[in-house]
Amino acid sequence: MSQVAPALLFPANAAHDAGVELSGRRLHFSGIGGSGMSGLARMAKKRGAQVTGSDKGGGPAVEALQTEGFAVSAEQTEASVPWGTEVLVISAAIKNDHPEVVEARRRNLEIVKYAQMLGALMRGRIGVAIAGTHGKSTTTSILAHILISTGLDPSFIVGANCPQIGGGSRTSGKAGTLQEVLVAEACEYDRSFHNFHPTHAVILNVEADHLDIYSGIEEIVESFAFFARKLPQHPNQGSLLIHHESPHRFKITAGLDCKVETIGFATQADWQVEILPAAQVRLRHQGEVVCAFHSPMPGDHFAYNASCAAVLARRAGAPWEEIGKAITSFAGLDRRMQRLGQMKIERPGVSGQATIIDDYGHHPTEIDTTLRAQRQYYRPKRLVCVFQPHQHSRTRFLMEEFATAFSAANVVMVPEIYFSRDSEQERRAVTAGDLVARLRKCGVTAWHVSPLGAIVEQLRETARDGDLIVTMGAGDVWTVSHELVKGAVI
Repeated sequence: MSQVAPALLFPANAAHDAGVELSGRRLHFSGIGGSGMSGLARMAKKRGAQVTGSDKGGGPAVEALQTEGFAVSAEQTEASVPWGTEVLVISAAIKNDHPEVVEARRRNLEIVKYAQMLGALMRGRIGVAIAGTHGKSTTTSILAHILISTGLDPSFIVGANCPQIGGGSRTSGKAGTLQEVLVAEACEYDRSFHNFHPTHAVILNVEADHLDIYSGIEEIVESFAFFARKLPQHPNQGSLLIHHESPHRFKITAGLDCKVETIGFATQADWQVEILPAAQVRLRHQGEVVCAFHSPMPGDHFAYNASCAAVLARRAGAPWEEIGKAITSFAGLDRRMQRLGQMKIERPGVSGQATIIDDYGHHPTEIDTTLRAQRQYYRPKRLVCVFQPHQHSRTRFLMEEFATAFSAANVVMVPEIYFSRDSEQERRAVTAGDLVARLRKCGVTAWHVSPLGAIVEQLRETARDGDLIVTMGAGDVWTVSHELVKGAVI
């Protein structure tokens, strides 16, 4: 038995200021345990929707939702979509042949992706979108922290866990009002950010990535340009902040009628990030210092991300003095240059401690900037990097870039490539051993060690006093660093 679908809740051609009315509507979230999906579910419920969900993975996010009163099923079958559901919201991991998607089609339900719903919820609100090849989660977290600290009570969704701001998502007490500030990462993968309708946006950087989706950098640049055109095209309504030093900024901003300003380290930038001794940072606007803060994390890239967040916070109404104080007090987020603690080294004839860092970096630029920042900050006797490549396609397409990204490391240990989204044909086209061979040709001391448990044992047997051990990657390599510091004090 089928049912007639109601009018679409999320029409693609709705006006930029046309808010979505969710009161009384029934939504089911497939893959509700993800950081983005759980945040969306909370927003929908606060706006009056009746929300259910399903997730096979379980875990803390699902447990938290259940504690808050959400009905979450561990099963994902035709029967797990409650009767009366009007909209099925699916995460990026849900495929077309998923049982809940098949059942939703049979019932003629509206099916929307995560990005489509998030973009629709920006309509009629002050939407702030953080785009770029890397740095999105850090910048979004800093911005959310600033807005909370300055009393602006934002809603936000972050693709990482930041304990200081309450996790990865939050729904404002102003939810559903025109004054609500909604902050979210805008990911270019699968052109997801084309569904957004922000008032303000930043493009942190644009580089080659997701080459399983894009044919090359030209197509990536055009995708960012399309995203920029989603802003209100009037200087008093929409604004875009873009990296001054980006070689692609003119192609992205050509023809835009919204307010466009640049940010970077060059004196010619509209907003100049000035790095001073002792981790002090000054932000200048057209030459005048408007904000100063102490950078709580190492690296020029962190100072840049924080400065971008500062400009966006100002545009949302935060005062400069409070913005600087908030950035100085930022405590970081999980898997972003996260210091986990010290590993004790106790072997016959060898004793001491090694510092353990965990990081999400999986793109060559991220790896290079992060390792350089860690070396400069910690001054280790040796820097040992455990890098887990993420996706076979990314590894193959960016092999030469990866080969030169580890110059700050003394030793690189490479487990198997983390298999995600790629085809079996792509999986067979490149191996971790290929990357190790290329690293060695570049003069890097590199080993292929698998499985992850073997890496833990090898590090316990070979680590030296004064080592800095950094685990990097978007897969499950974090288990190595957490195993190394078991029982240690941060």
